[in-house]
Amino acid sequence: MAIALSQPRRFSIFGWIRLTMRLTAMLVLLLACVPLFYLARPITRHNPVPRLFLAGIGTIAGMRLRTRGEKVHRGAFLLANHVSWLDIPAIAATTGSAFVGHDGLASMPLLKWLCKMNDTVFVARHDRKSVATQIAAVRTAIRDTGALTIFPEGTTSDGTGLLPFKSSLLSALEPLPDGIAVQPVLLHFGAEAADIAWVGDEPGLDNFLRLLARRRPIELTVHFLPILNGPELANRKAIAQAAREAMLGRLGG
Repeated sequence: MAIALSQPRRFSIFGWIRLTMRLTAMLVLLLACVPLFYLARPITRHNPVPRLFLAGIGTIAGMRLRTRGEKVHRGAFLLANHVSWLDIPAIAATTGSAFVGHDGLASMPLLKWLCKMNDTVFVARHDRKSVATQIAAVRTAIRDTGALTIFPEGTTSDGTGLLPFKSSLLSALEPLPDGIAVQPVLLHFGAEAADIAWVGDEPGLDNFLRLLARRRPIELTVHFLPILNGPELANRKAIAQAAREAMLGRLGG
C-alpha cells in the first residue's frame, strides 16, 4: 500500500525528536567530512572519507550491520539486490565500494556532487551511443577503487524476493576484464524488509524521513556469496542469471 505524502505528519513527538536529532547529526557529519575529503584527495588514490561518511550515515540512521561470507578485497564487481537507500551506506561500510548509478541522479547537483566524491559511475540506460564510453568508465572505476557495485534489478524491490535482473546493465563485463571477480551480494533486512523497502508510490523523501523517525534499529545482514566462475561468466546474461539464482538460494535458505 502506498504511503501518503502526509505520512511525516503522523509521527509521534518522539518520532519527530529522533528525526531531528538524526538529521542534525548527518549534517554535522557532512560538514566534518567535506574538508577532510579535499585534504585527503591529493595524497590518496581512493579517498577513504566517502566510505567513512556513508558508514556514519548508516549508523546515525539506526542501521545495525552483520556480514556473512568472504568478500573480495580487490578487483571486485559486486551485484547486489536493491531494497532501500540504506543499501548504499551498508555496502560502502562493508566494502568501500563505489557504485554504478543511472544518469538521472546526475541531474540533481547536490546529489551528483556527493556521488562523484565516492567515484560513482553514471550510466545512460537508453543511450546506446555511449555504451563504449560507459564500459571504459566502469572498468577504470574498478581498477581505481578496488570494488564497484551495481544493482541489476534496476530499481528497488520489497526485500522479500528479487525482481528480474537487467543483463544490459552488465555490458561492461562482456568480455570480463582480466583480474576482475564477480560476486553476488544479498542484502537481507529480515522480517521487517517490506516495511523498510522503498517501493510503490512512496516518494523517496518520505521513505528517508520515515526510516529516520523509527524507534527500532534496522537490522541488515550483508551476505557475500561465492564468486561466480566457469560457465557462469560466459556472458552478461549468464552472469545475471547465476547471480540471481545465488541470491534467491540464500534468500530462501
